[in-house]
This record gives sequence, structure tokens and C-alpha cells, in this order.
Amino acid sequence: MEYRTYTITLNSLDLGQMLDGIEQRALAYRNTEHYHAFGETLSDDIVEEVTDADEARQIAEHYERIIAAVQAQIEQQDKGL
Repeated sequence: MEYRTYTITLNSLDLGQMLDGIEQRALAYRNTEHYHAFGETLSDDIVEEVTDADEARQIAEHYERIIAAVQAQIEQQDKGL
């Protein structure tokens, strides 16, 4: 399945806030992965609703790919300044 690609313009503060939110989602799923794998939580985070550690890992990795893609674009654009 192919997904549409969007170009979105945000100021640096808003972009930082967006990345922070996505990083928190990735962390929540990493903590959920740990919970399903070891039966204990790493923090006071809520355990996300998934079937098992593998599903939590896959979701965390998806968020991490988004973060990496955005950070790569930031670095590329900052080179031009």
C-alpha cells in the first residue's frame, strides 16, 4: 500500500513540540513492550493496549522511524542555513 506524502511547514518551536509528543508515544510503547516481556513496568506510564510485546515493539519502531525521518529533514534543511 502506498501512502500519500505531505509537506508541512512548522516553526521550530511547534516542530519540537510535535517531536516531543511522538517521542513520548514511542517511549510508552517501549515501556509496554517491556511490561509484556518481563511483567513489570519501567515507570508510572500507562500500559498501552496491545496483544503482546512484539506488537508494542512494532508500534514503537514505527514511531521511531517517524522521528528519524523528521530529524533527518531538519538536519538537511539546517545545512542550507
